[in-house]
Amino acid sequence: MKTVWKVSMSAVLLAGGLWAGSMLNITAEGAGVGSQPGTADDPVVTKSYVDQQIQKVLQGGTITTPTQAPSATNAPAATAAPTPAPTQGNGNTGTAGNASEIVDVKPGQTLIAGAGAEFIVRAGKAIIYSQDANGVADLTDGVDLANGAAAPTNHLLSFPRDGRGITVQNGQTLGLVVMVRGSYTLK
Repeated sequence: MKTVWKVSMSAVLLAGGLWAGSMLNITAEGAGVGSQPGTADDPVVTKSYVDQQIQKVLQGGTITTPTQAPSATNAPAATAAPTPAPTQGNGNTGTAGNASEIVDVKPGQTLIAGAGAEFIVRAGKAIIYSQDANGVADLTDGVDLANGAAAPTNHLLSFPRDGRGITVQNGQTLGLVVMVRGSYTLK
């Protein structure tokens, strides 16, 4: 008789647990935990939209979200500050800010960076140019490159002060292709 009692109590407890679990599931669905994608509770967002919003943030812009039209119950939406336009650099066509520009440096020319500019040599053999003993920071390797040192390709070079730059290595017939962020002068 003890075995029958244990089996029947186990069956009652199991049935009660299943019933309680199903009730909790019904309650949770009503709370939005199991809501369907694409509804107002769980909107679907595309990758292109997310990429666009990330680019806006990286460029110093503000994220714009769709807002409802103001009504008697809604407070007016806050207006976003306008995104600042890039300023002209000190040199030929250099721009300051987060905008990158591709610059072609011919043999015999020197690309002089403005303070805070960043260069990435994409093609060609470049040499560091500096008017003083201090060099240029190679942020990729974490080293300081002195005047006359070879500038490695595809490394991020930071120019903390004016008067430093890169030039085409002697003997090279082809120029450099440099990605520039910040102001510069091409001499």
